[in-house]
Amino acid sequence: MHALLPAGSSNSSSSWSSVATHTHTSDREVSCSCVHVRTSGIADHGMAANSPSSSPAAVKMASDGVWQGENPLDFALPLLAVQITVVLAVTQGLALALALALRPLRQPKVVAEILGGILLGPSALGRWGAFRRAIFPAWSAAALDTVAGLGLLLFLFLVGLELDFRAVRRAGPRSVAVAAAGIVPPFLAAPGLAPLLRLAVPAPGHGPAAFLPLCVFVGAALSVTALPVLACILKELGLLGAPLGETAMAAAAVNDVFAWALLALAVSGGAARGGAPLAPVYILASGAAFVALMLCALRPLMARLARRAGPGRAAALASPGAVVACALLAGAATDAIGVHPVFGAFVFGLSVPREGGLAERAGEKVAPLVSGLMLPLYFATSGLRTDIDTVRGAAAWGMVALVVAVAFLGKFGGTFAVAAWTGMARREAAALGVAMSAKGLVELIVLNIGRERKVLDDTTFAIFVIMALTTTVLATPFMTALYRSSTPTATTPESDGTELKGGDACPA
Repeated sequence: MHALLPAGSSNSSSSWSSVATHTHTSDREVSCSCVHVRTSGIADHGMAANSPSSSPAAVKMASDGVWQGENPLDFALPLLAVQITVVLAVTQGLALALALALRPLRQPKVVAEILGGILLGPSALGRWGAFRRAIFPAWSAAALDTVAGLGLLLFLFLVGLELDFRAVRRAGPRSVAVAAAGIVPPFLAAPGLAPLLRLAVPAPGHGPAAFLPLCVFVGAALSVTALPVLACILKELGLLGAPLGETAMAAAAVNDVFAWALLALAVSGGAARGGAPLAPVYILASGAAFVALMLCALRPLMARLARRAGPGRAAALASPGAVVACALLAGAATDAIGVHPVFGAFVFGLSVPREGGLAERAGEKVAPLVSGLMLPLYFATSGLRTDIDTVRGAAAWGMVALVVAVAFLGKFGGTFAVAAWTGMARREAAALGVAMSAKGLVELIVLNIGRERKVLDDTTFAIFVIMALTTTVLATPFMTALYRSSTPTATTPESDGTELKGGDACPA
């Protein structure tokens, strides 16, 4: 049985490959199931396939063994197992090395994972032809991207799950004002930065119609705050339960909700280029109806069921199978609407109530698998698409410095000004501004969506990856220096008993 996905245009950088599953008896073939899949942009950076893309080769799921003269790395399942092992070994090794070498800087795990992905890509090990052909051939990209995509969906579900709007109410209007101050300056800077990007990084396909989506994606990339990384930094400093920590987490929650809403708007706004003229209107209306259904109908229903079940039986409602299935189904629903699947998983996470410990139990069961196994694969696939060598010349590297400066100063300046204006001490306001500038995985998600939608080219993608890494690296030491220089508060690293959910001390 053959299932063929629609082919892209003839000049597309993607290539076609085929994955086939064969079942053998003693000496005859019983069945053969072939699925043609489209590889992602990994091939764009030299991850060449073992077989020519012009004539797709049938690749079995598993080999007959080396004693039959077959190389297991030419088959889908053993190659995926080796890829996962290599990715985990590199990221965990880097995390350990950074923990030992940069102990005073107290870097979050996401830094090692981003660096590990870049190290595996064309900027480092990917230059070695034998390595990329053996471990990351282009025909294997579909399987690796699928597993990484599942991890991404579940991660965004966990991000939505962790957003507690009761904390926003406790923090009061200050958190909303701080969030707005962290969003508005970057978005105001985006229209000025986008033309400079075009001048410094000329690339084909930058027509007038692409300017508005580019501005929205640049604004989103500059304004997002990585909520899990922020939680990790605050926990490391013992501030997660302090007033500063509550304000930061509440502001980051509001910030990310608005950023994801604007990103969904940008994705839907680009639909008219390849579809009906009214497609964006249909997408926005369907997306709004989806959000209303999840938050106004599903959330109260689940809260009622959790209250009736009681704390003891609420765990049954949060079984891993049911949680994962619902998150994936929500992602499939928004993909059918025309919005990226991660938005559906995120909204479903927001809709899970906290009554009866339902949200906490769901997060505890899903988070270890996502953060320990699936997210490093997403960093690897992002790194395989990141080629630092495309950033060439003084103009391109000057743009890197400008993007880093705008990303940091835009978030820092707006957050500091509003926090100080609302009565926060200046040093604490400065520490809050630094903390809100951390990017991490949320930034990579925005960038990958922009690259998938052909809004960001390879060089622009690499520039913003460098920015995300730089701002995340600087956040912890700067915040430590600022906050520990301020007047001691009642909450210290020794007295803060607040724990992160999900069993991961430092999530991505």
